[in-house]
Amino acid sequence: MDLFQKCNDYKDPEQVKAMGLYPYFVPITESYDTEFYVNGEKKIMIGSNNYLGLTHHPKILEALEKASKKYGSGCTGSRFLNGTIDLHEQLENELAKFVNKESALVFSTGFQTNLGTIATLVGKNDAVIIDKLVHASIIDACRMSFGEVYKFNHNNSEDLERVLQKIDKNRGKLVVVDGIFSMEGDIAKLDKLIPVLKKYGCKIMVDDAHAMGVLGKNGAGTPEHFNLTDEVDLIMGTFSKSFASIGGFIAGPESVIQYLKHHSRTLIFSASMPPSAVATVLAALEIIKTEPERRENLWNIARKMKKEFISLGFDTGSSETPVIPIIIGDDLQTFSFWKRLFDEGVYTNPVIYPAVPRKTSRLRTSYIATHTENQLDFILEKFKKVGKEFGVI
Repeated sequence: MDLFQKCNDYKDPEQVKAMGLYPYFVPITESYDTEFYVNGEKKIMIGSNNYLGLTHHPKILEALEKASKKYGSGCTGSRFLNGTIDLHEQLENELAKFVNKESALVFSTGFQTNLGTIATLVGKNDAVIIDKLVHASIIDACRMSFGEVYKFNHNNSEDLERVLQKIDKNRGKLVVVDGIFSMEGDIAKLDKLIPVLKKYGCKIMVDDAHAMGVLGKNGAGTPEHFNLTDEVDLIMGTFSKSFASIGGFIAGPESVIQYLKHHSRTLIFSASMPPSAVATVLAALEIIKTEPERRENLWNIARKMKKEFISLGFDTGSSETPVIPIIIGDDLQTFSFWKRLFDEGVYTNPVIYPAVPRKTSRLRTSYIATHTENQLDFILEKFKKVGKEFGVI
């Protein structure tokens, strides 16, 4: 068979485009945190992961401009060789302190962070155990590792124990969960999971991409939220959400970080984070620590929107964070619902299988600390209008 035959046979995007409902790769021409423009038309953004609204913060823009002038546009090399600048090490030290771990290591993307950490640590005699709803990067990392992969039912500590009972007690074991699950908006039940995995001698890694800056007394994520930081072995975070940049990091014991620095292929064989991105994260970290009112406002917005959506009759699933899914169920209806909202001036994210389980297609909505009351009321008005049109409410 021709290698490209599957590509030639793939017609789904063209079919949806022909219906005028294709929702992906929409080119945005201007953006201002909560407001975006597409072909000159303003849209209220509730599809962004810019939770704290820092992408246009004056201190952020100043920091990236200053770094670009001092270091240039890129490092043109890997961290392992010529691509480490002093800002990388400064950021790693600051992040380790922030999440209360011995050491940290930054990667060029969050996806690479998970690939480079899990695939490096989990060897052929080891086992990696993941929640069934973890992020795609974790699933791919497990595929790249030489260890055996097990899955347990979402946020279910009893099922985790059932799985762990089947694994040889002498094998190295790593349990990996999301902190905030990006499509459900619920929080990993670390308080229930950790006693079980400790009982079976497992290490635990928490992917806190969507929780960093959002959860915890100081915004340090899910372990801080549960006051279980000392019980979590590895904390992973990304810079493309609350940190308004690009990249990722892993934090944990010094010995583990040193091992990753010298064995992780996605670190050693990838160009390092550009100076402007590193400077942006450093500035964002300082804002997270000194402007807690942003996080407080974000949570006030999340509580309001969750309450209002439920009162209107929408299914928001198990959400308990600023990520609030509106579950539609049918793929085509989800695309149609998205298009009507888009035309009404509301930008959401339509998500279908395999990103979510079959028959749970949804509009993934997420909120920004700088959303105004008028914008939120506008969003609710449009959802009510379109929801009734489609018979969803």
